[in-house]
Amino acid sequence: MGHEVEKSDEEWKEILTPEEFKILRKKGTEPPFTGKLLHNRKKGVYSCAGCGNELFKSSSKFDSGTGWPSFFEPISEDSIEVKIDSSHGMKRTEILCRTCGGHLGHVFGDGPEPTGLRYCMNSAALHFKEK
Repeated sequence: MGHEVEKSDEEWKEILTPEEFKILRKKGTEPPFTGKLLHNRKKGVYSCAGCGNELFKSSSKFDSGTGWPSFFEPISEDSIEVKIDSSHGMKRTEILCRTCGGHLGHVFGDGPEPTGLRYCMNSAALHFKEK
């Protein structure tokens, strides 16, 4: 794997909720419009629920209308890992936490300026720290 934080499934299950484990470690997704951070409007930073790696600033969050928290850019390109996802008969770009390899969501090319990108993330894969 080669990530800074590596744990067995049993170790992850000890520190993550069942929903966090399903999404971060098994590449699941939460149903649209159900995530705890979807309507969060507070100022702060969104980090990986698995390892605490800072991923997105609240200033890059926008309402995409898709049912998942959406951002137009990560804090740093070094905070995420991008992989091609060919599951479910589709070709998508998967976003992973660079520190622990946890599945966060996908990125699409239909976002707002300045990037034109929509990082569509699962709430359960993120923690929020208000600043």
